[in-house]
Amino acid sequence: MTKQVHLAAHFPGVNNTTVWSDPAAGSHIEFDSFRRFAAAAERGKFDFMFLAEGLRLREQNGEIYDLDVVGRPDTFTVLAALAAVTEHLGLAGTINSTFNEPYEVAREFATLDHLSGGRAAWNVVTSWDAFTGENFRRGGFLPQDQRYERARTFLATAMELLDSWHGDEIVADKETGEFLTTPTPGRFAHFDAHFDIAGQFDVPRSPQGRPVVFQAGDSDEGREFAASGADAIFSRHGTKEAGQAFYADVKGRLATYGRAPEDLLILPAATFVIADTDAEAAELAAEVRKQQVSGQTALRKLEEVWNRDLSGYDPDGPLPDVDPLVGEHTVAKGRASVRMNRDPMAVAAAWREQAEAKGLSIRELMIETSARQNFIGSPATVADQIDDLVQSDASDGFILVPHLTPGGLDVFVDTVVPLLQERGVHRTDYTGTTLRDHLGLAPLGGAA
Repeated sequence: MTKQVHLAAHFPGVNNTTVWSDPAAGSHIEFDSFRRFAAAAERGKFDFMFLAEGLRLREQNGEIYDLDVVGRPDTFTVLAALAAVTEHLGLAGTINSTFNEPYEVAREFATLDHLSGGRAAWNVVTSWDAFTGENFRRGGFLPQDQRYERARTFLATAMELLDSWHGDEIVADKETGEFLTTPTPGRFAHFDAHFDIAGQFDVPRSPQGRPVVFQAGDSDEGREFAASGADAIFSRHGTKEAGQAFYADVKGRLATYGRAPEDLLILPAATFVIADTDAEAAELAAEVRKQQVSGQTALRKLEEVWNRDLSGYDPDGPLPDVDPLVGEHTVAKGRASVRMNRDPMAVAAAWREQAEAKGLSIRELMIETSARQNFIGSPATVADQIDDLVQSDASDGFILVPHLTPGGLDVFVDTVVPLLQERGVHRTDYTGTTLRDHLGLAPLGGAA
């Protein structure tokens, strides 16, 4: 059976996928940028738009990292504003389970789901570092196993709160004597190693009942967490072989929890470069990579592995002959890629071998290892690639991340989407009203 291609869009802000210095780039914090981006996604009949949460500005060498120069606006505020200027597009936000509280998050998502008419989604993540924890009373005290345990109980607790409002109760109006139906707030109580709370939830049952739940995590703990209760999981596996392996692994875990394969969607993030011909797209992609990784950026990215100040090195020269510093991270505080390199000596050895074999400078190596586009080609080529990956069970669709904000999504919507629609693998119009409808997920019982 032919599968439908699910498409979503990630507003990336300023990070290593964007080219914020390009004259065609706009603001990453003014509301009109978010509005324009959302309008393009809705014009393309995308399932949802996704925003990440940033709880702390990142630092490197004791200075604010240059990709955070525009700040990190609050996710809920932006999504709530977008609810007023969109009609169908789902609104997904990454919200942290390590430094937030279930009551607050449940209340905010219930409110967003009401404001949007049932289009809210929650990407549940953990925070790994004491760097971010410095902003909060608890600090960064949780090791990985406890972070995931807190995330599991955090999600369960939030769902208990959202489910605490019962169905309609029939009561008699004191003045008219007519029988009316009113929603009934219920009490909640949750006591475990992480939470000791009890009370009454103050937001009525929302159109979806609960937000759609996303999860991002490639570790075994992350995959198991997604299989146990998420509606979709983000993936970083962009090739067919890696995608198929991830897809089979995660979908294969669902039966343990009494779930079917269609109960969980696999949605990798994907960048793209599109031009009239494949050759022109390849040339443009090479230029984009150079823009994404300047000499200064190349040194900063290398420092994330070497864990030492490399500012004295020539980015157009060879890799450092010194080894990485192993242990406490002192250079790239709060940078996610630091934690991804759990064996910096092995990474350094592999990079040296790669640089020597190809004669690559520091910058050329960083371009090759960190600035790749997933889809490069003409609109027809990109449509072929996307459809093939979905039909071959390497994914259920893609979360697209353009390198230009806010206008970078337009070329995909205007040229690739019509080709997918012609194939019959992407909707030509919305047929439902909630995000669960868009994603093909079964409705939850008791939703308003």
